[in-house]
Amino acid sequence: MNKKQKKVLWRILAAAALMIVFALLPLDHLPLLRFVLFLIPYFTIGYDILIKAYKGVRNKQPFDENFLMAVATVGAIALGEYTEGVAVMLFYQIGELFQSYAVGKSRRNISDLMDIRPDYANVEGEDGELEQVDPDEVEIGTMIVVKPGEKIPIDGIVREGQTTLNTSALTGESVPREAGVGDEVISGCINLTGLLKIETTREFGESTVSKILELVENASSRKSRSEAFISKFARIYTPAVCYSALALAVVPPVISLLLSQGAHVGTWVYRALTFLVVSCPCAVVISIPLSFFAGIGGASNAGVLVKGSNYLETLSRVKYVVFDKTGTLTQGVFRVTNIFCVKLRHEELLEYAALAESFSTHPISKSLVEAYGKPVDQSRVTDVQEISGHGVIAKVDGTSVACGNEKLMSQMNLTALPCQQAGTVVHVAVDGVYSGYILISDEEKPDSKAAIAALKQAGIRQTIMLTGDRKAAAEQVAADLGIDQVYSDLLPAGKVEQVEKLLGSKGKNEQLAFVGDGINDAPVLSRADIGIAMGALGSDAAIEAADIVLMDDNPLKIAKAINISRKCIRIVYENIIFAIGVKLACLVLTAFGLSNMWFAIFADVGVMVIAVLNAIRALNVKNL
Repeated sequence: MNKKQKKVLWRILAAAALMIVFALLPLDHLPLLRFVLFLIPYFTIGYDILIKAYKGVRNKQPFDENFLMAVATVGAIALGEYTEGVAVMLFYQIGELFQSYAVGKSRRNISDLMDIRPDYANVEGEDGELEQVDPDEVEIGTMIVVKPGEKIPIDGIVREGQTTLNTSALTGESVPREAGVGDEVISGCINLTGLLKIETTREFGESTVSKILELVENASSRKSRSEAFISKFARIYTPAVCYSALALAVVPPVISLLLSQGAHVGTWVYRALTFLVVSCPCAVVISIPLSFFAGIGGASNAGVLVKGSNYLETLSRVKYVVFDKTGTLTQGVFRVTNIFCVKLRHEELLEYAALAESFSTHPISKSLVEAYGKPVDQSRVTDVQEISGHGVIAKVDGTSVACGNEKLMSQMNLTALPCQQAGTVVHVAVDGVYSGYILISDEEKPDSKAAIAALKQAGIRQTIMLTGDRKAAAEQVAADLGIDQVYSDLLPAGKVEQVEKLLGSKGKNEQLAFVGDGINDAPVLSRADIGIAMGALGSDAAIEAADIVLMDDNPLKIAKAINISRKCIRIVYENIIFAIGVKLACLVLTAFGLSNMWFAIFADVGVMVIAVLNAIRALNVKNL
């Protein structure tokens, strides 16, 4: 508990003790003393509610729960029901304390995330001394030093050092990750062991940590349909019950007088005051936003950032999940998986290909150099010609080497051998003679197959993969992972067109989610009902366009996010039905004189406490 909550708790205990003592004292023959004594616990527990009610009236916005509590309790005391008047205010404050604690618990999950904001960056000066500067002042390409125990302040590449990183605040994963020279590291991670020297690749405002904090800070501004309904409901409901209570206090006595019967004004006023206590909409107004807040907090703790409760609500109705392939279901890292040679040895063919491709920045070229595994002496390479859409022709140690696709081989009047395996095939010709091919494949992520199975278990009707890759490679990945449909050879515009068709064929209350990570996925992420981006390695454009961000790029988190959203929405509807149902039933009983103020206390505070405790369950996402 914080200081404010502890203060309220002490007020509750003090007021409760005084109320019990004064209720037990034989003061019936001293009504004035009894009245004065009961004012002590009443003002002890309720002074802040009375002040808020007064401010609401002064600002011409009286119809809220503070006004209802003030009128009901002041009225009860005016009728001589001192114990009940104090009890109503006492139990209302107990309910408010529960609500405050629940919100605080939800907020702590998000506050833990906010702790990833770095306070400074260590920049090495010309004299070798470290200077602590504001991360906002650090430019791209600056060398920063991160000591053990410090947060990485800005995204970058490790240039010196080896360490273990704690990424739990970003990804929800407790297992540390290893990082060494050449590895990309993202801001917000905690350096656990070794000293790192990192060359920054982004400014602080564009770093991962800044993007995450911006998403979290803006999440509460995007309200769901349920929250919007509750806001409208409260604006209409509260004044309606106030006028109904006034009518209950005035109309029956007037009718009784006209019929020459006893007016029984006190009885009807007491019923009207009880009606006000019962009618307080706290349970609904508090528990629904709290449920969404807890759901978003629980999701963020699991490494799933949801940009608003409206997206959480939409996610719960997803029946179709569409995936990009590279970087989403696969590693996005190309590796040599097979070499087929004619006459030359494997090592020779790979050496010729790696040297010829060494000047290119294409991922395929990089994978050939990486597979070669030795330092590349580019002085051995001359006369490099890069033929767009075909490949590269160069001279290696004076020998002509051509690396590329079948089109390049046909252009050289050579017949390329067919490759039946899925992947990208690089054909190699040495000195004008076809010498073999190298197969390069993108590896599947370890959890991709389990992710598809988890989605089907979660009730997803269809999984679809869209990719710009060749048909053979795409169909092999889809078959391995168990994906229902696959569309290959697609340009970014083709992906949008395909998603448009899928959106047109789905049911009215069914939603479609698209999962991607690249710049080319941004248009589709924006067009889908729900866009889900890979946050650790995904592009800024994809993260910006998405509605939900997975911080550790693990596709298994998609099913988890859907289960979190469904649990949250289930809790929301439970609270709406329970709270409104109990309220309406109790209002009818009160109008007919079948309840009293103590019954009203349960109908108000009891229902609120139960609804708030139910809402807190949305925080528990471990087993989803």
